[in-house]
Amino acid sequence: MLRFDNRFLRELPGDPEQINEPRQVHGACWSAVATTPVAAPRLVAYAREVAEALDLGEQDMARPELVAALAGNALLPGMVTYACCYGGHQFGHWAGQLGDGRAIFLGEAVNRAGQRFELQLKGAGPTPYSRRADGRAVLRSSIREFLCSEAMHHLGVPTTRSLSLVSTGEKVVRDMFYDGHPVAEPGAVVCRVAPSFTRFGHFEIFAARGDQQLLQRFVEFTIRRDFPELDLDPARDLAGWFSVICERTARLLAHWMRVGFVHGVMNTDNMSILGLTIDYGPYGWIDNFDPGWTPNTTDASSRRYCFARQPAIARWNLERLADALAVLSPSPADLAAGLEHYDAVYAAEFCSAYAAKLGLRDWHHDDADLLEDLFDLMHRAEIDMTDFFRSLAALDVDRPAVETVGSSFYRDDLRQRHADDLARWLARYAARLRLDGLPAGVRAARMNAVNPRYVLRNYLAQQAIDAAEQGNPQMIHELLEVIRHPYSEQPGREAISARRPDWARHRPGCSMLSCSS
Repeated sequence: MLRFDNRFLRELPGDPEQINEPRQVHGACWSAVATTPVAAPRLVAYAREVAEALDLGEQDMARPELVAALAGNALLPGMVTYACCYGGHQFGHWAGQLGDGRAIFLGEAVNRAGQRFELQLKGAGPTPYSRRADGRAVLRSSIREFLCSEAMHHLGVPTTRSLSLVSTGEKVVRDMFYDGHPVAEPGAVVCRVAPSFTRFGHFEIFAARGDQQLLQRFVEFTIRRDFPELDLDPARDLAGWFSVICERTARLLAHWMRVGFVHGVMNTDNMSILGLTIDYGPYGWIDNFDPGWTPNTTDASSRRYCFARQPAIARWNLERLADALAVLSPSPADLAAGLEHYDAVYAAEFCSAYAAKLGLRDWHHDDADLLEDLFDLMHRAEIDMTDFFRSLAALDVDRPAVETVGSSFYRDDLRQRHADDLARWLARYAARLRLDGLPAGVRAARMNAVNPRYVLRNYLAQQAIDAAEQGNPQMIHELLEVIRHPYSEQPGREAISARRPDWARHRPGCSMLSCSS
């Protein structure tokens, strides 16, 4: 069913202690840890594309022994359970050892094509890195992670994936907003899948502890296993490898900014070495365009991780990774070239992405002013980002009309107040399109290929959560089907492409979320 080749365990040192209790783990990359069985595991949903990548068919996913493994109740042949040690900067401050506090690996599966995937259960019990937590996850956050990782993949955004969502039949107590009102919620386990879950924090912890030997060993392992196409000598080309990480991170951030995604918790332990979106917590998509919006209640005052700051935060995180790698570099200044490469790649990718979103043949220097003026107008007028760019493809360049994008406004009073400003901007934009001379059909097709009709808005995820908590998973399946084709018109699915309704503007789970899951 699944074939495992657990290189991480074979080639890197493990924790000699076998005690599964919160503690500092030194001189090791991983700790052996058993999952904690649950009372009544039930497969709620699975992503068939991920299953197929693992050579699993529909019958495989229905087998009780696989469902038991995906709940943490049993192991299949070749599976070995463990958790990783890493550190990280959280909200700009060094937090020391963090590690997989509620993520437990099942090992590295290799499919028939030779592709390697790490399988990881989130919510399967405590580990030595759990600190004061219970290692469990609630259904609401598990649904959000399961759906979002698949939504991002189909949007074309580099991401970790989710194989399965399993309910546990048990309750998990959480204080959603840390305000002294804990509630017992349904529990769940998600099986996450990625070529590698290695984070910036894996390297930071060994550098911070002065364990240069283990840091060197981890770098060499990561390059051999996770970057085989580079054919690099880690002892001589550390800067070259870091530059690749910077490039992948730049491309990732350009994608986030293209689709209006806000991660919410861009700590260095939540940054993937492969440039993947990792750890879906209090994320969100921009509804009414607001560069300062963050979905994270913990970040509400400082807005460190708001939409507009994400590219700069990614660079800051790369600087912290560079600090860690500098311990091994004979010339630490060489790593600065990678950061400059990040700046150049991000700028180029952002311009390319927005040229495509606007239907331009290519990006001109003056287009920056056109876009900045649009962003300012969208912010002042509370215009929906996803709906606006999708509607813009239908603009008649000879007779540009506000009505073309009229459905994108959240408030009629703001539409009336800013209608003239929008009309003037549309006239400028239409003139720019006429310079390109692209046929309307060609331009619309290009725009619709990068401007999604469907994104996983928070209120949609919350509706699915509300129904699932009452025993009805139907909306999970409906959303999973719709997000498989986010750029296509899907007749009968108009409600899923609708702007955020007024009732969801300030409702918990629809506007702001916490890290509690």
